[in-house]
Amino acid sequence: MKQHTQISRPKSSPLHPHRLLMSLSLISFTLTIAGCSQPKGALFVPLDPPLVWPQAPEETRIEYIGSLRTDHDLKPAKHFAKSLTETLFGAKPSQSMLTPYGVCTDANSRVFVCDSNSQLVHVFDLDSRKYEQWKPDPRDGTLLQPVGVAFDSLNRLLVSDSQGGIIHVFDSSSQYLGTIGEGILSKPSGITTDPSNNRIYVADAGTHQIIVLSFDGELIQRLGKRGTAAGEFNFPTNVAIGDSGSLYVSDSLNFRVQIFDNNLNHIQQVGSKGDLPGYFSHPKGLALDSDGHLYVIDSHFESVQIFNSDSKLLLTFGQEGHQPGQFWLPTGIHIDDKDRIWVADSYNQRVQVFQYHPENQQ
Repeated sequence: MKQHTQISRPKSSPLHPHRLLMSLSLISFTLTIAGCSQPKGALFVPLDPPLVWPQAPEETRIEYIGSLRTDHDLKPAKHFAKSLTETLFGAKPSQSMLTPYGVCTDANSRVFVCDSNSQLVHVFDLDSRKYEQWKPDPRDGTLLQPVGVAFDSLNRLLVSDSQGGIIHVFDSSSQYLGTIGEGILSKPSGITTDPSNNRIYVADAGTHQIIVLSFDGELIQRLGKRGTAAGEFNFPTNVAIGDSGSLYVSDSLNFRVQIFDNNLNHIQQVGSKGDLPGYFSHPKGLALDSDGHLYVIDSHFESVQIFNSDSKLLLTFGQEGHQPGQFWLPTGIHIDDKDRIWVADSYNQRVQVFQYHPENQQ
């Protein structure tokens, strides 16, 4: 008789309650980590209600968009590995600004902020959401007090060093190229470029002049001297170029803005000393929007004043404080090709962003 072999199978034992709890916790932890993978966050979340100037029912010209304080404000995408690392070991400390002074952008949605007391340039890439710090290798030099920044048509970043008396130059990928202006500049502050004639304009508070350099750093012209007459300066701090090549100079301790044509002939003055709108106490940063309006930061009034081409005051925005749209010793201003207004809000340790709504879009 054929015998059948019985196959013995181990009996399953019930899972101990403690092990069951641990297993469920591990599954929950894994699912939580996987859920932490996130796409890019919204850079700037609109306020509700929006913060605008002028107030309704007038048409909006300036709208508050948001601010940048640290690299975390870029809200980059977080993949599983990064989320796991942050969960286990904590997020890296944020890279914050100490004293943001000058600000500019390039054509690739990067924002450059020179930080005078941190002795470096913060770089915020709004597209890739990457953050970098640019400064020379200590063997090449030191950014002693960076206060002005501009991106030129050769894809170089120019950084004026007020204490060093020079301009530091970087290429578009952060490679340090050296310096220009040594022996020419005394206390350089604001800086701008004119690609139509390959010139660099520097407000030199030490010599009370505007220094004009070639893109190679050769001296082309010294404009003005210390004084109060038209074409003379008393601690000029900032410069800007208009579409026609006209030059705007923040003549800070003469409490005015002077305007020169593209041949550097004096043509106009904006403002004078006073404590009412349209007057200045300490004018600093300058910028122009797509309609040719002039924006002037007054660091003592904690505001931005906007003038038309006839030097008529159109609008002011900002006041002293720490909330959105308020300032504490603002310094630099830049308007990009999208009419976004970037303001270095120095003592609030941030850059605030506003949007200009052009007249032809209303």
